[in-house]
Amino acid sequence: MTSSAATIRHCSVDDSALLRAIRLEALLDSPEAYGSTYEEARTWAERHWKALARQWNYYLAELDGRVVGVASGGTNESHPGTRWLYGMYVSPSARGSGVADQLVAVVEQWARDQGVDKLYLHVAGPMSRARSFYESVGFEATGDVMNMARDPSIQLATMVKRLV
Repeated sequence: MTSSAATIRHCSVDDSALLRAIRLEALLDSPEAYGSTYEEARTWAERHWKALARQWNYYLAELDGRVVGVASGGTNESHPGTRWLYGMYVSPSARGSGVADQLVAVVEQWARDQGVDKLYLHVAGPMSRARSFYESVGFEATGDVMNMARDPSIQLATMVKRLV
């Protein structure tokens, strides 16, 4: 697929239905990548999705009027003072279009605006395509590995990118 610019925007409470739809798509497409499951998330009430949109720093990617990606920037209580990329997903129809690069760039800018010079993420062991993508945009493995809380059989590798 050729590169085409998506519109990336901060997710608001009014976008909670869009957030729900893209997150459920992600959970169906790549269940081993996320800390929650489709079965769990599909039962969440509208007020829960609104709370997520209000409390978390989500970004939505739109291409041709359709939400095709999501990513979030946040903190990690286990690593005070750090900023993290969470919940990254791009619909199969938009993979290879540059949407993933745009989402990472927006979260990187958010991290810089937060005053940090590194951005971290966890990538699940089974997600080799995701890991390759993150490496292609400058993330490197730290060597730290942990087990996923919801499924300890899945290992999460920590990656970091220096923000220049």
